[in-house]
Amino acid sequence: MTDELLVVRAQLGERAALAELVERWRVPVWTYVRRMLDAERADDVSQEVWLAVIRGLPRLREPARFAPWLFTIARRSVTDRLRSQYAREELTARDVAAEDPVSGTVASMVEAIVDRAELVSALSALPVLEREILVLFYLEDLSVEDCAQICRIPAGTVKSRLNRARRLLRAHLEEKGTRP
Repeated sequence: MTDELLVVRAQLGERAALAELVERWRVPVWTYVRRMLDAERADDVSQEVWLAVIRGLPRLREPARFAPWLFTIARRSVTDRLRSQYAREELTARDVAAEDPVSGTVASMVEAIVDRAELVSALSALPVLEREILVLFYLEDLSVEDCAQICRIPAGTVKSRLNRARRLLRAHLEEKGTRP
């Protein structure tokens, strides 16, 4: 059964169709979120994504475009979480700097890197915009057009970010001694 048919059936109130959609897309959504955030926040954000999907599904006008719509919601949830994290870190940095200006600049928000697979480490070292495009295009297997729609940018920008992300990833892997 196609996603489009499942969406239409779910919009008509069929719980089994909604359950099948969630089951079909649960892992890809969690994987995307996990690659954008740390494991601790991935579960919470994934749940937020599915709540937003359930609330918004009745208003989805193009059931055939379910995957890009779903990843747009996931992207928005990840972005919201990152914004709130950066805002908290900025406040913390100001508080520390106010107490001791020297140690405040030295203690500039360095997160501990847990022992992860080399690729995940390399991905996390990329800027958020480049990491996002790589995850959507290569790991979620979405088209350039779908990535453009999700990120609300032109397809040409997606292509240029992909190119830049590939170069950054290659440089990072070579720096670590891993041949890409």
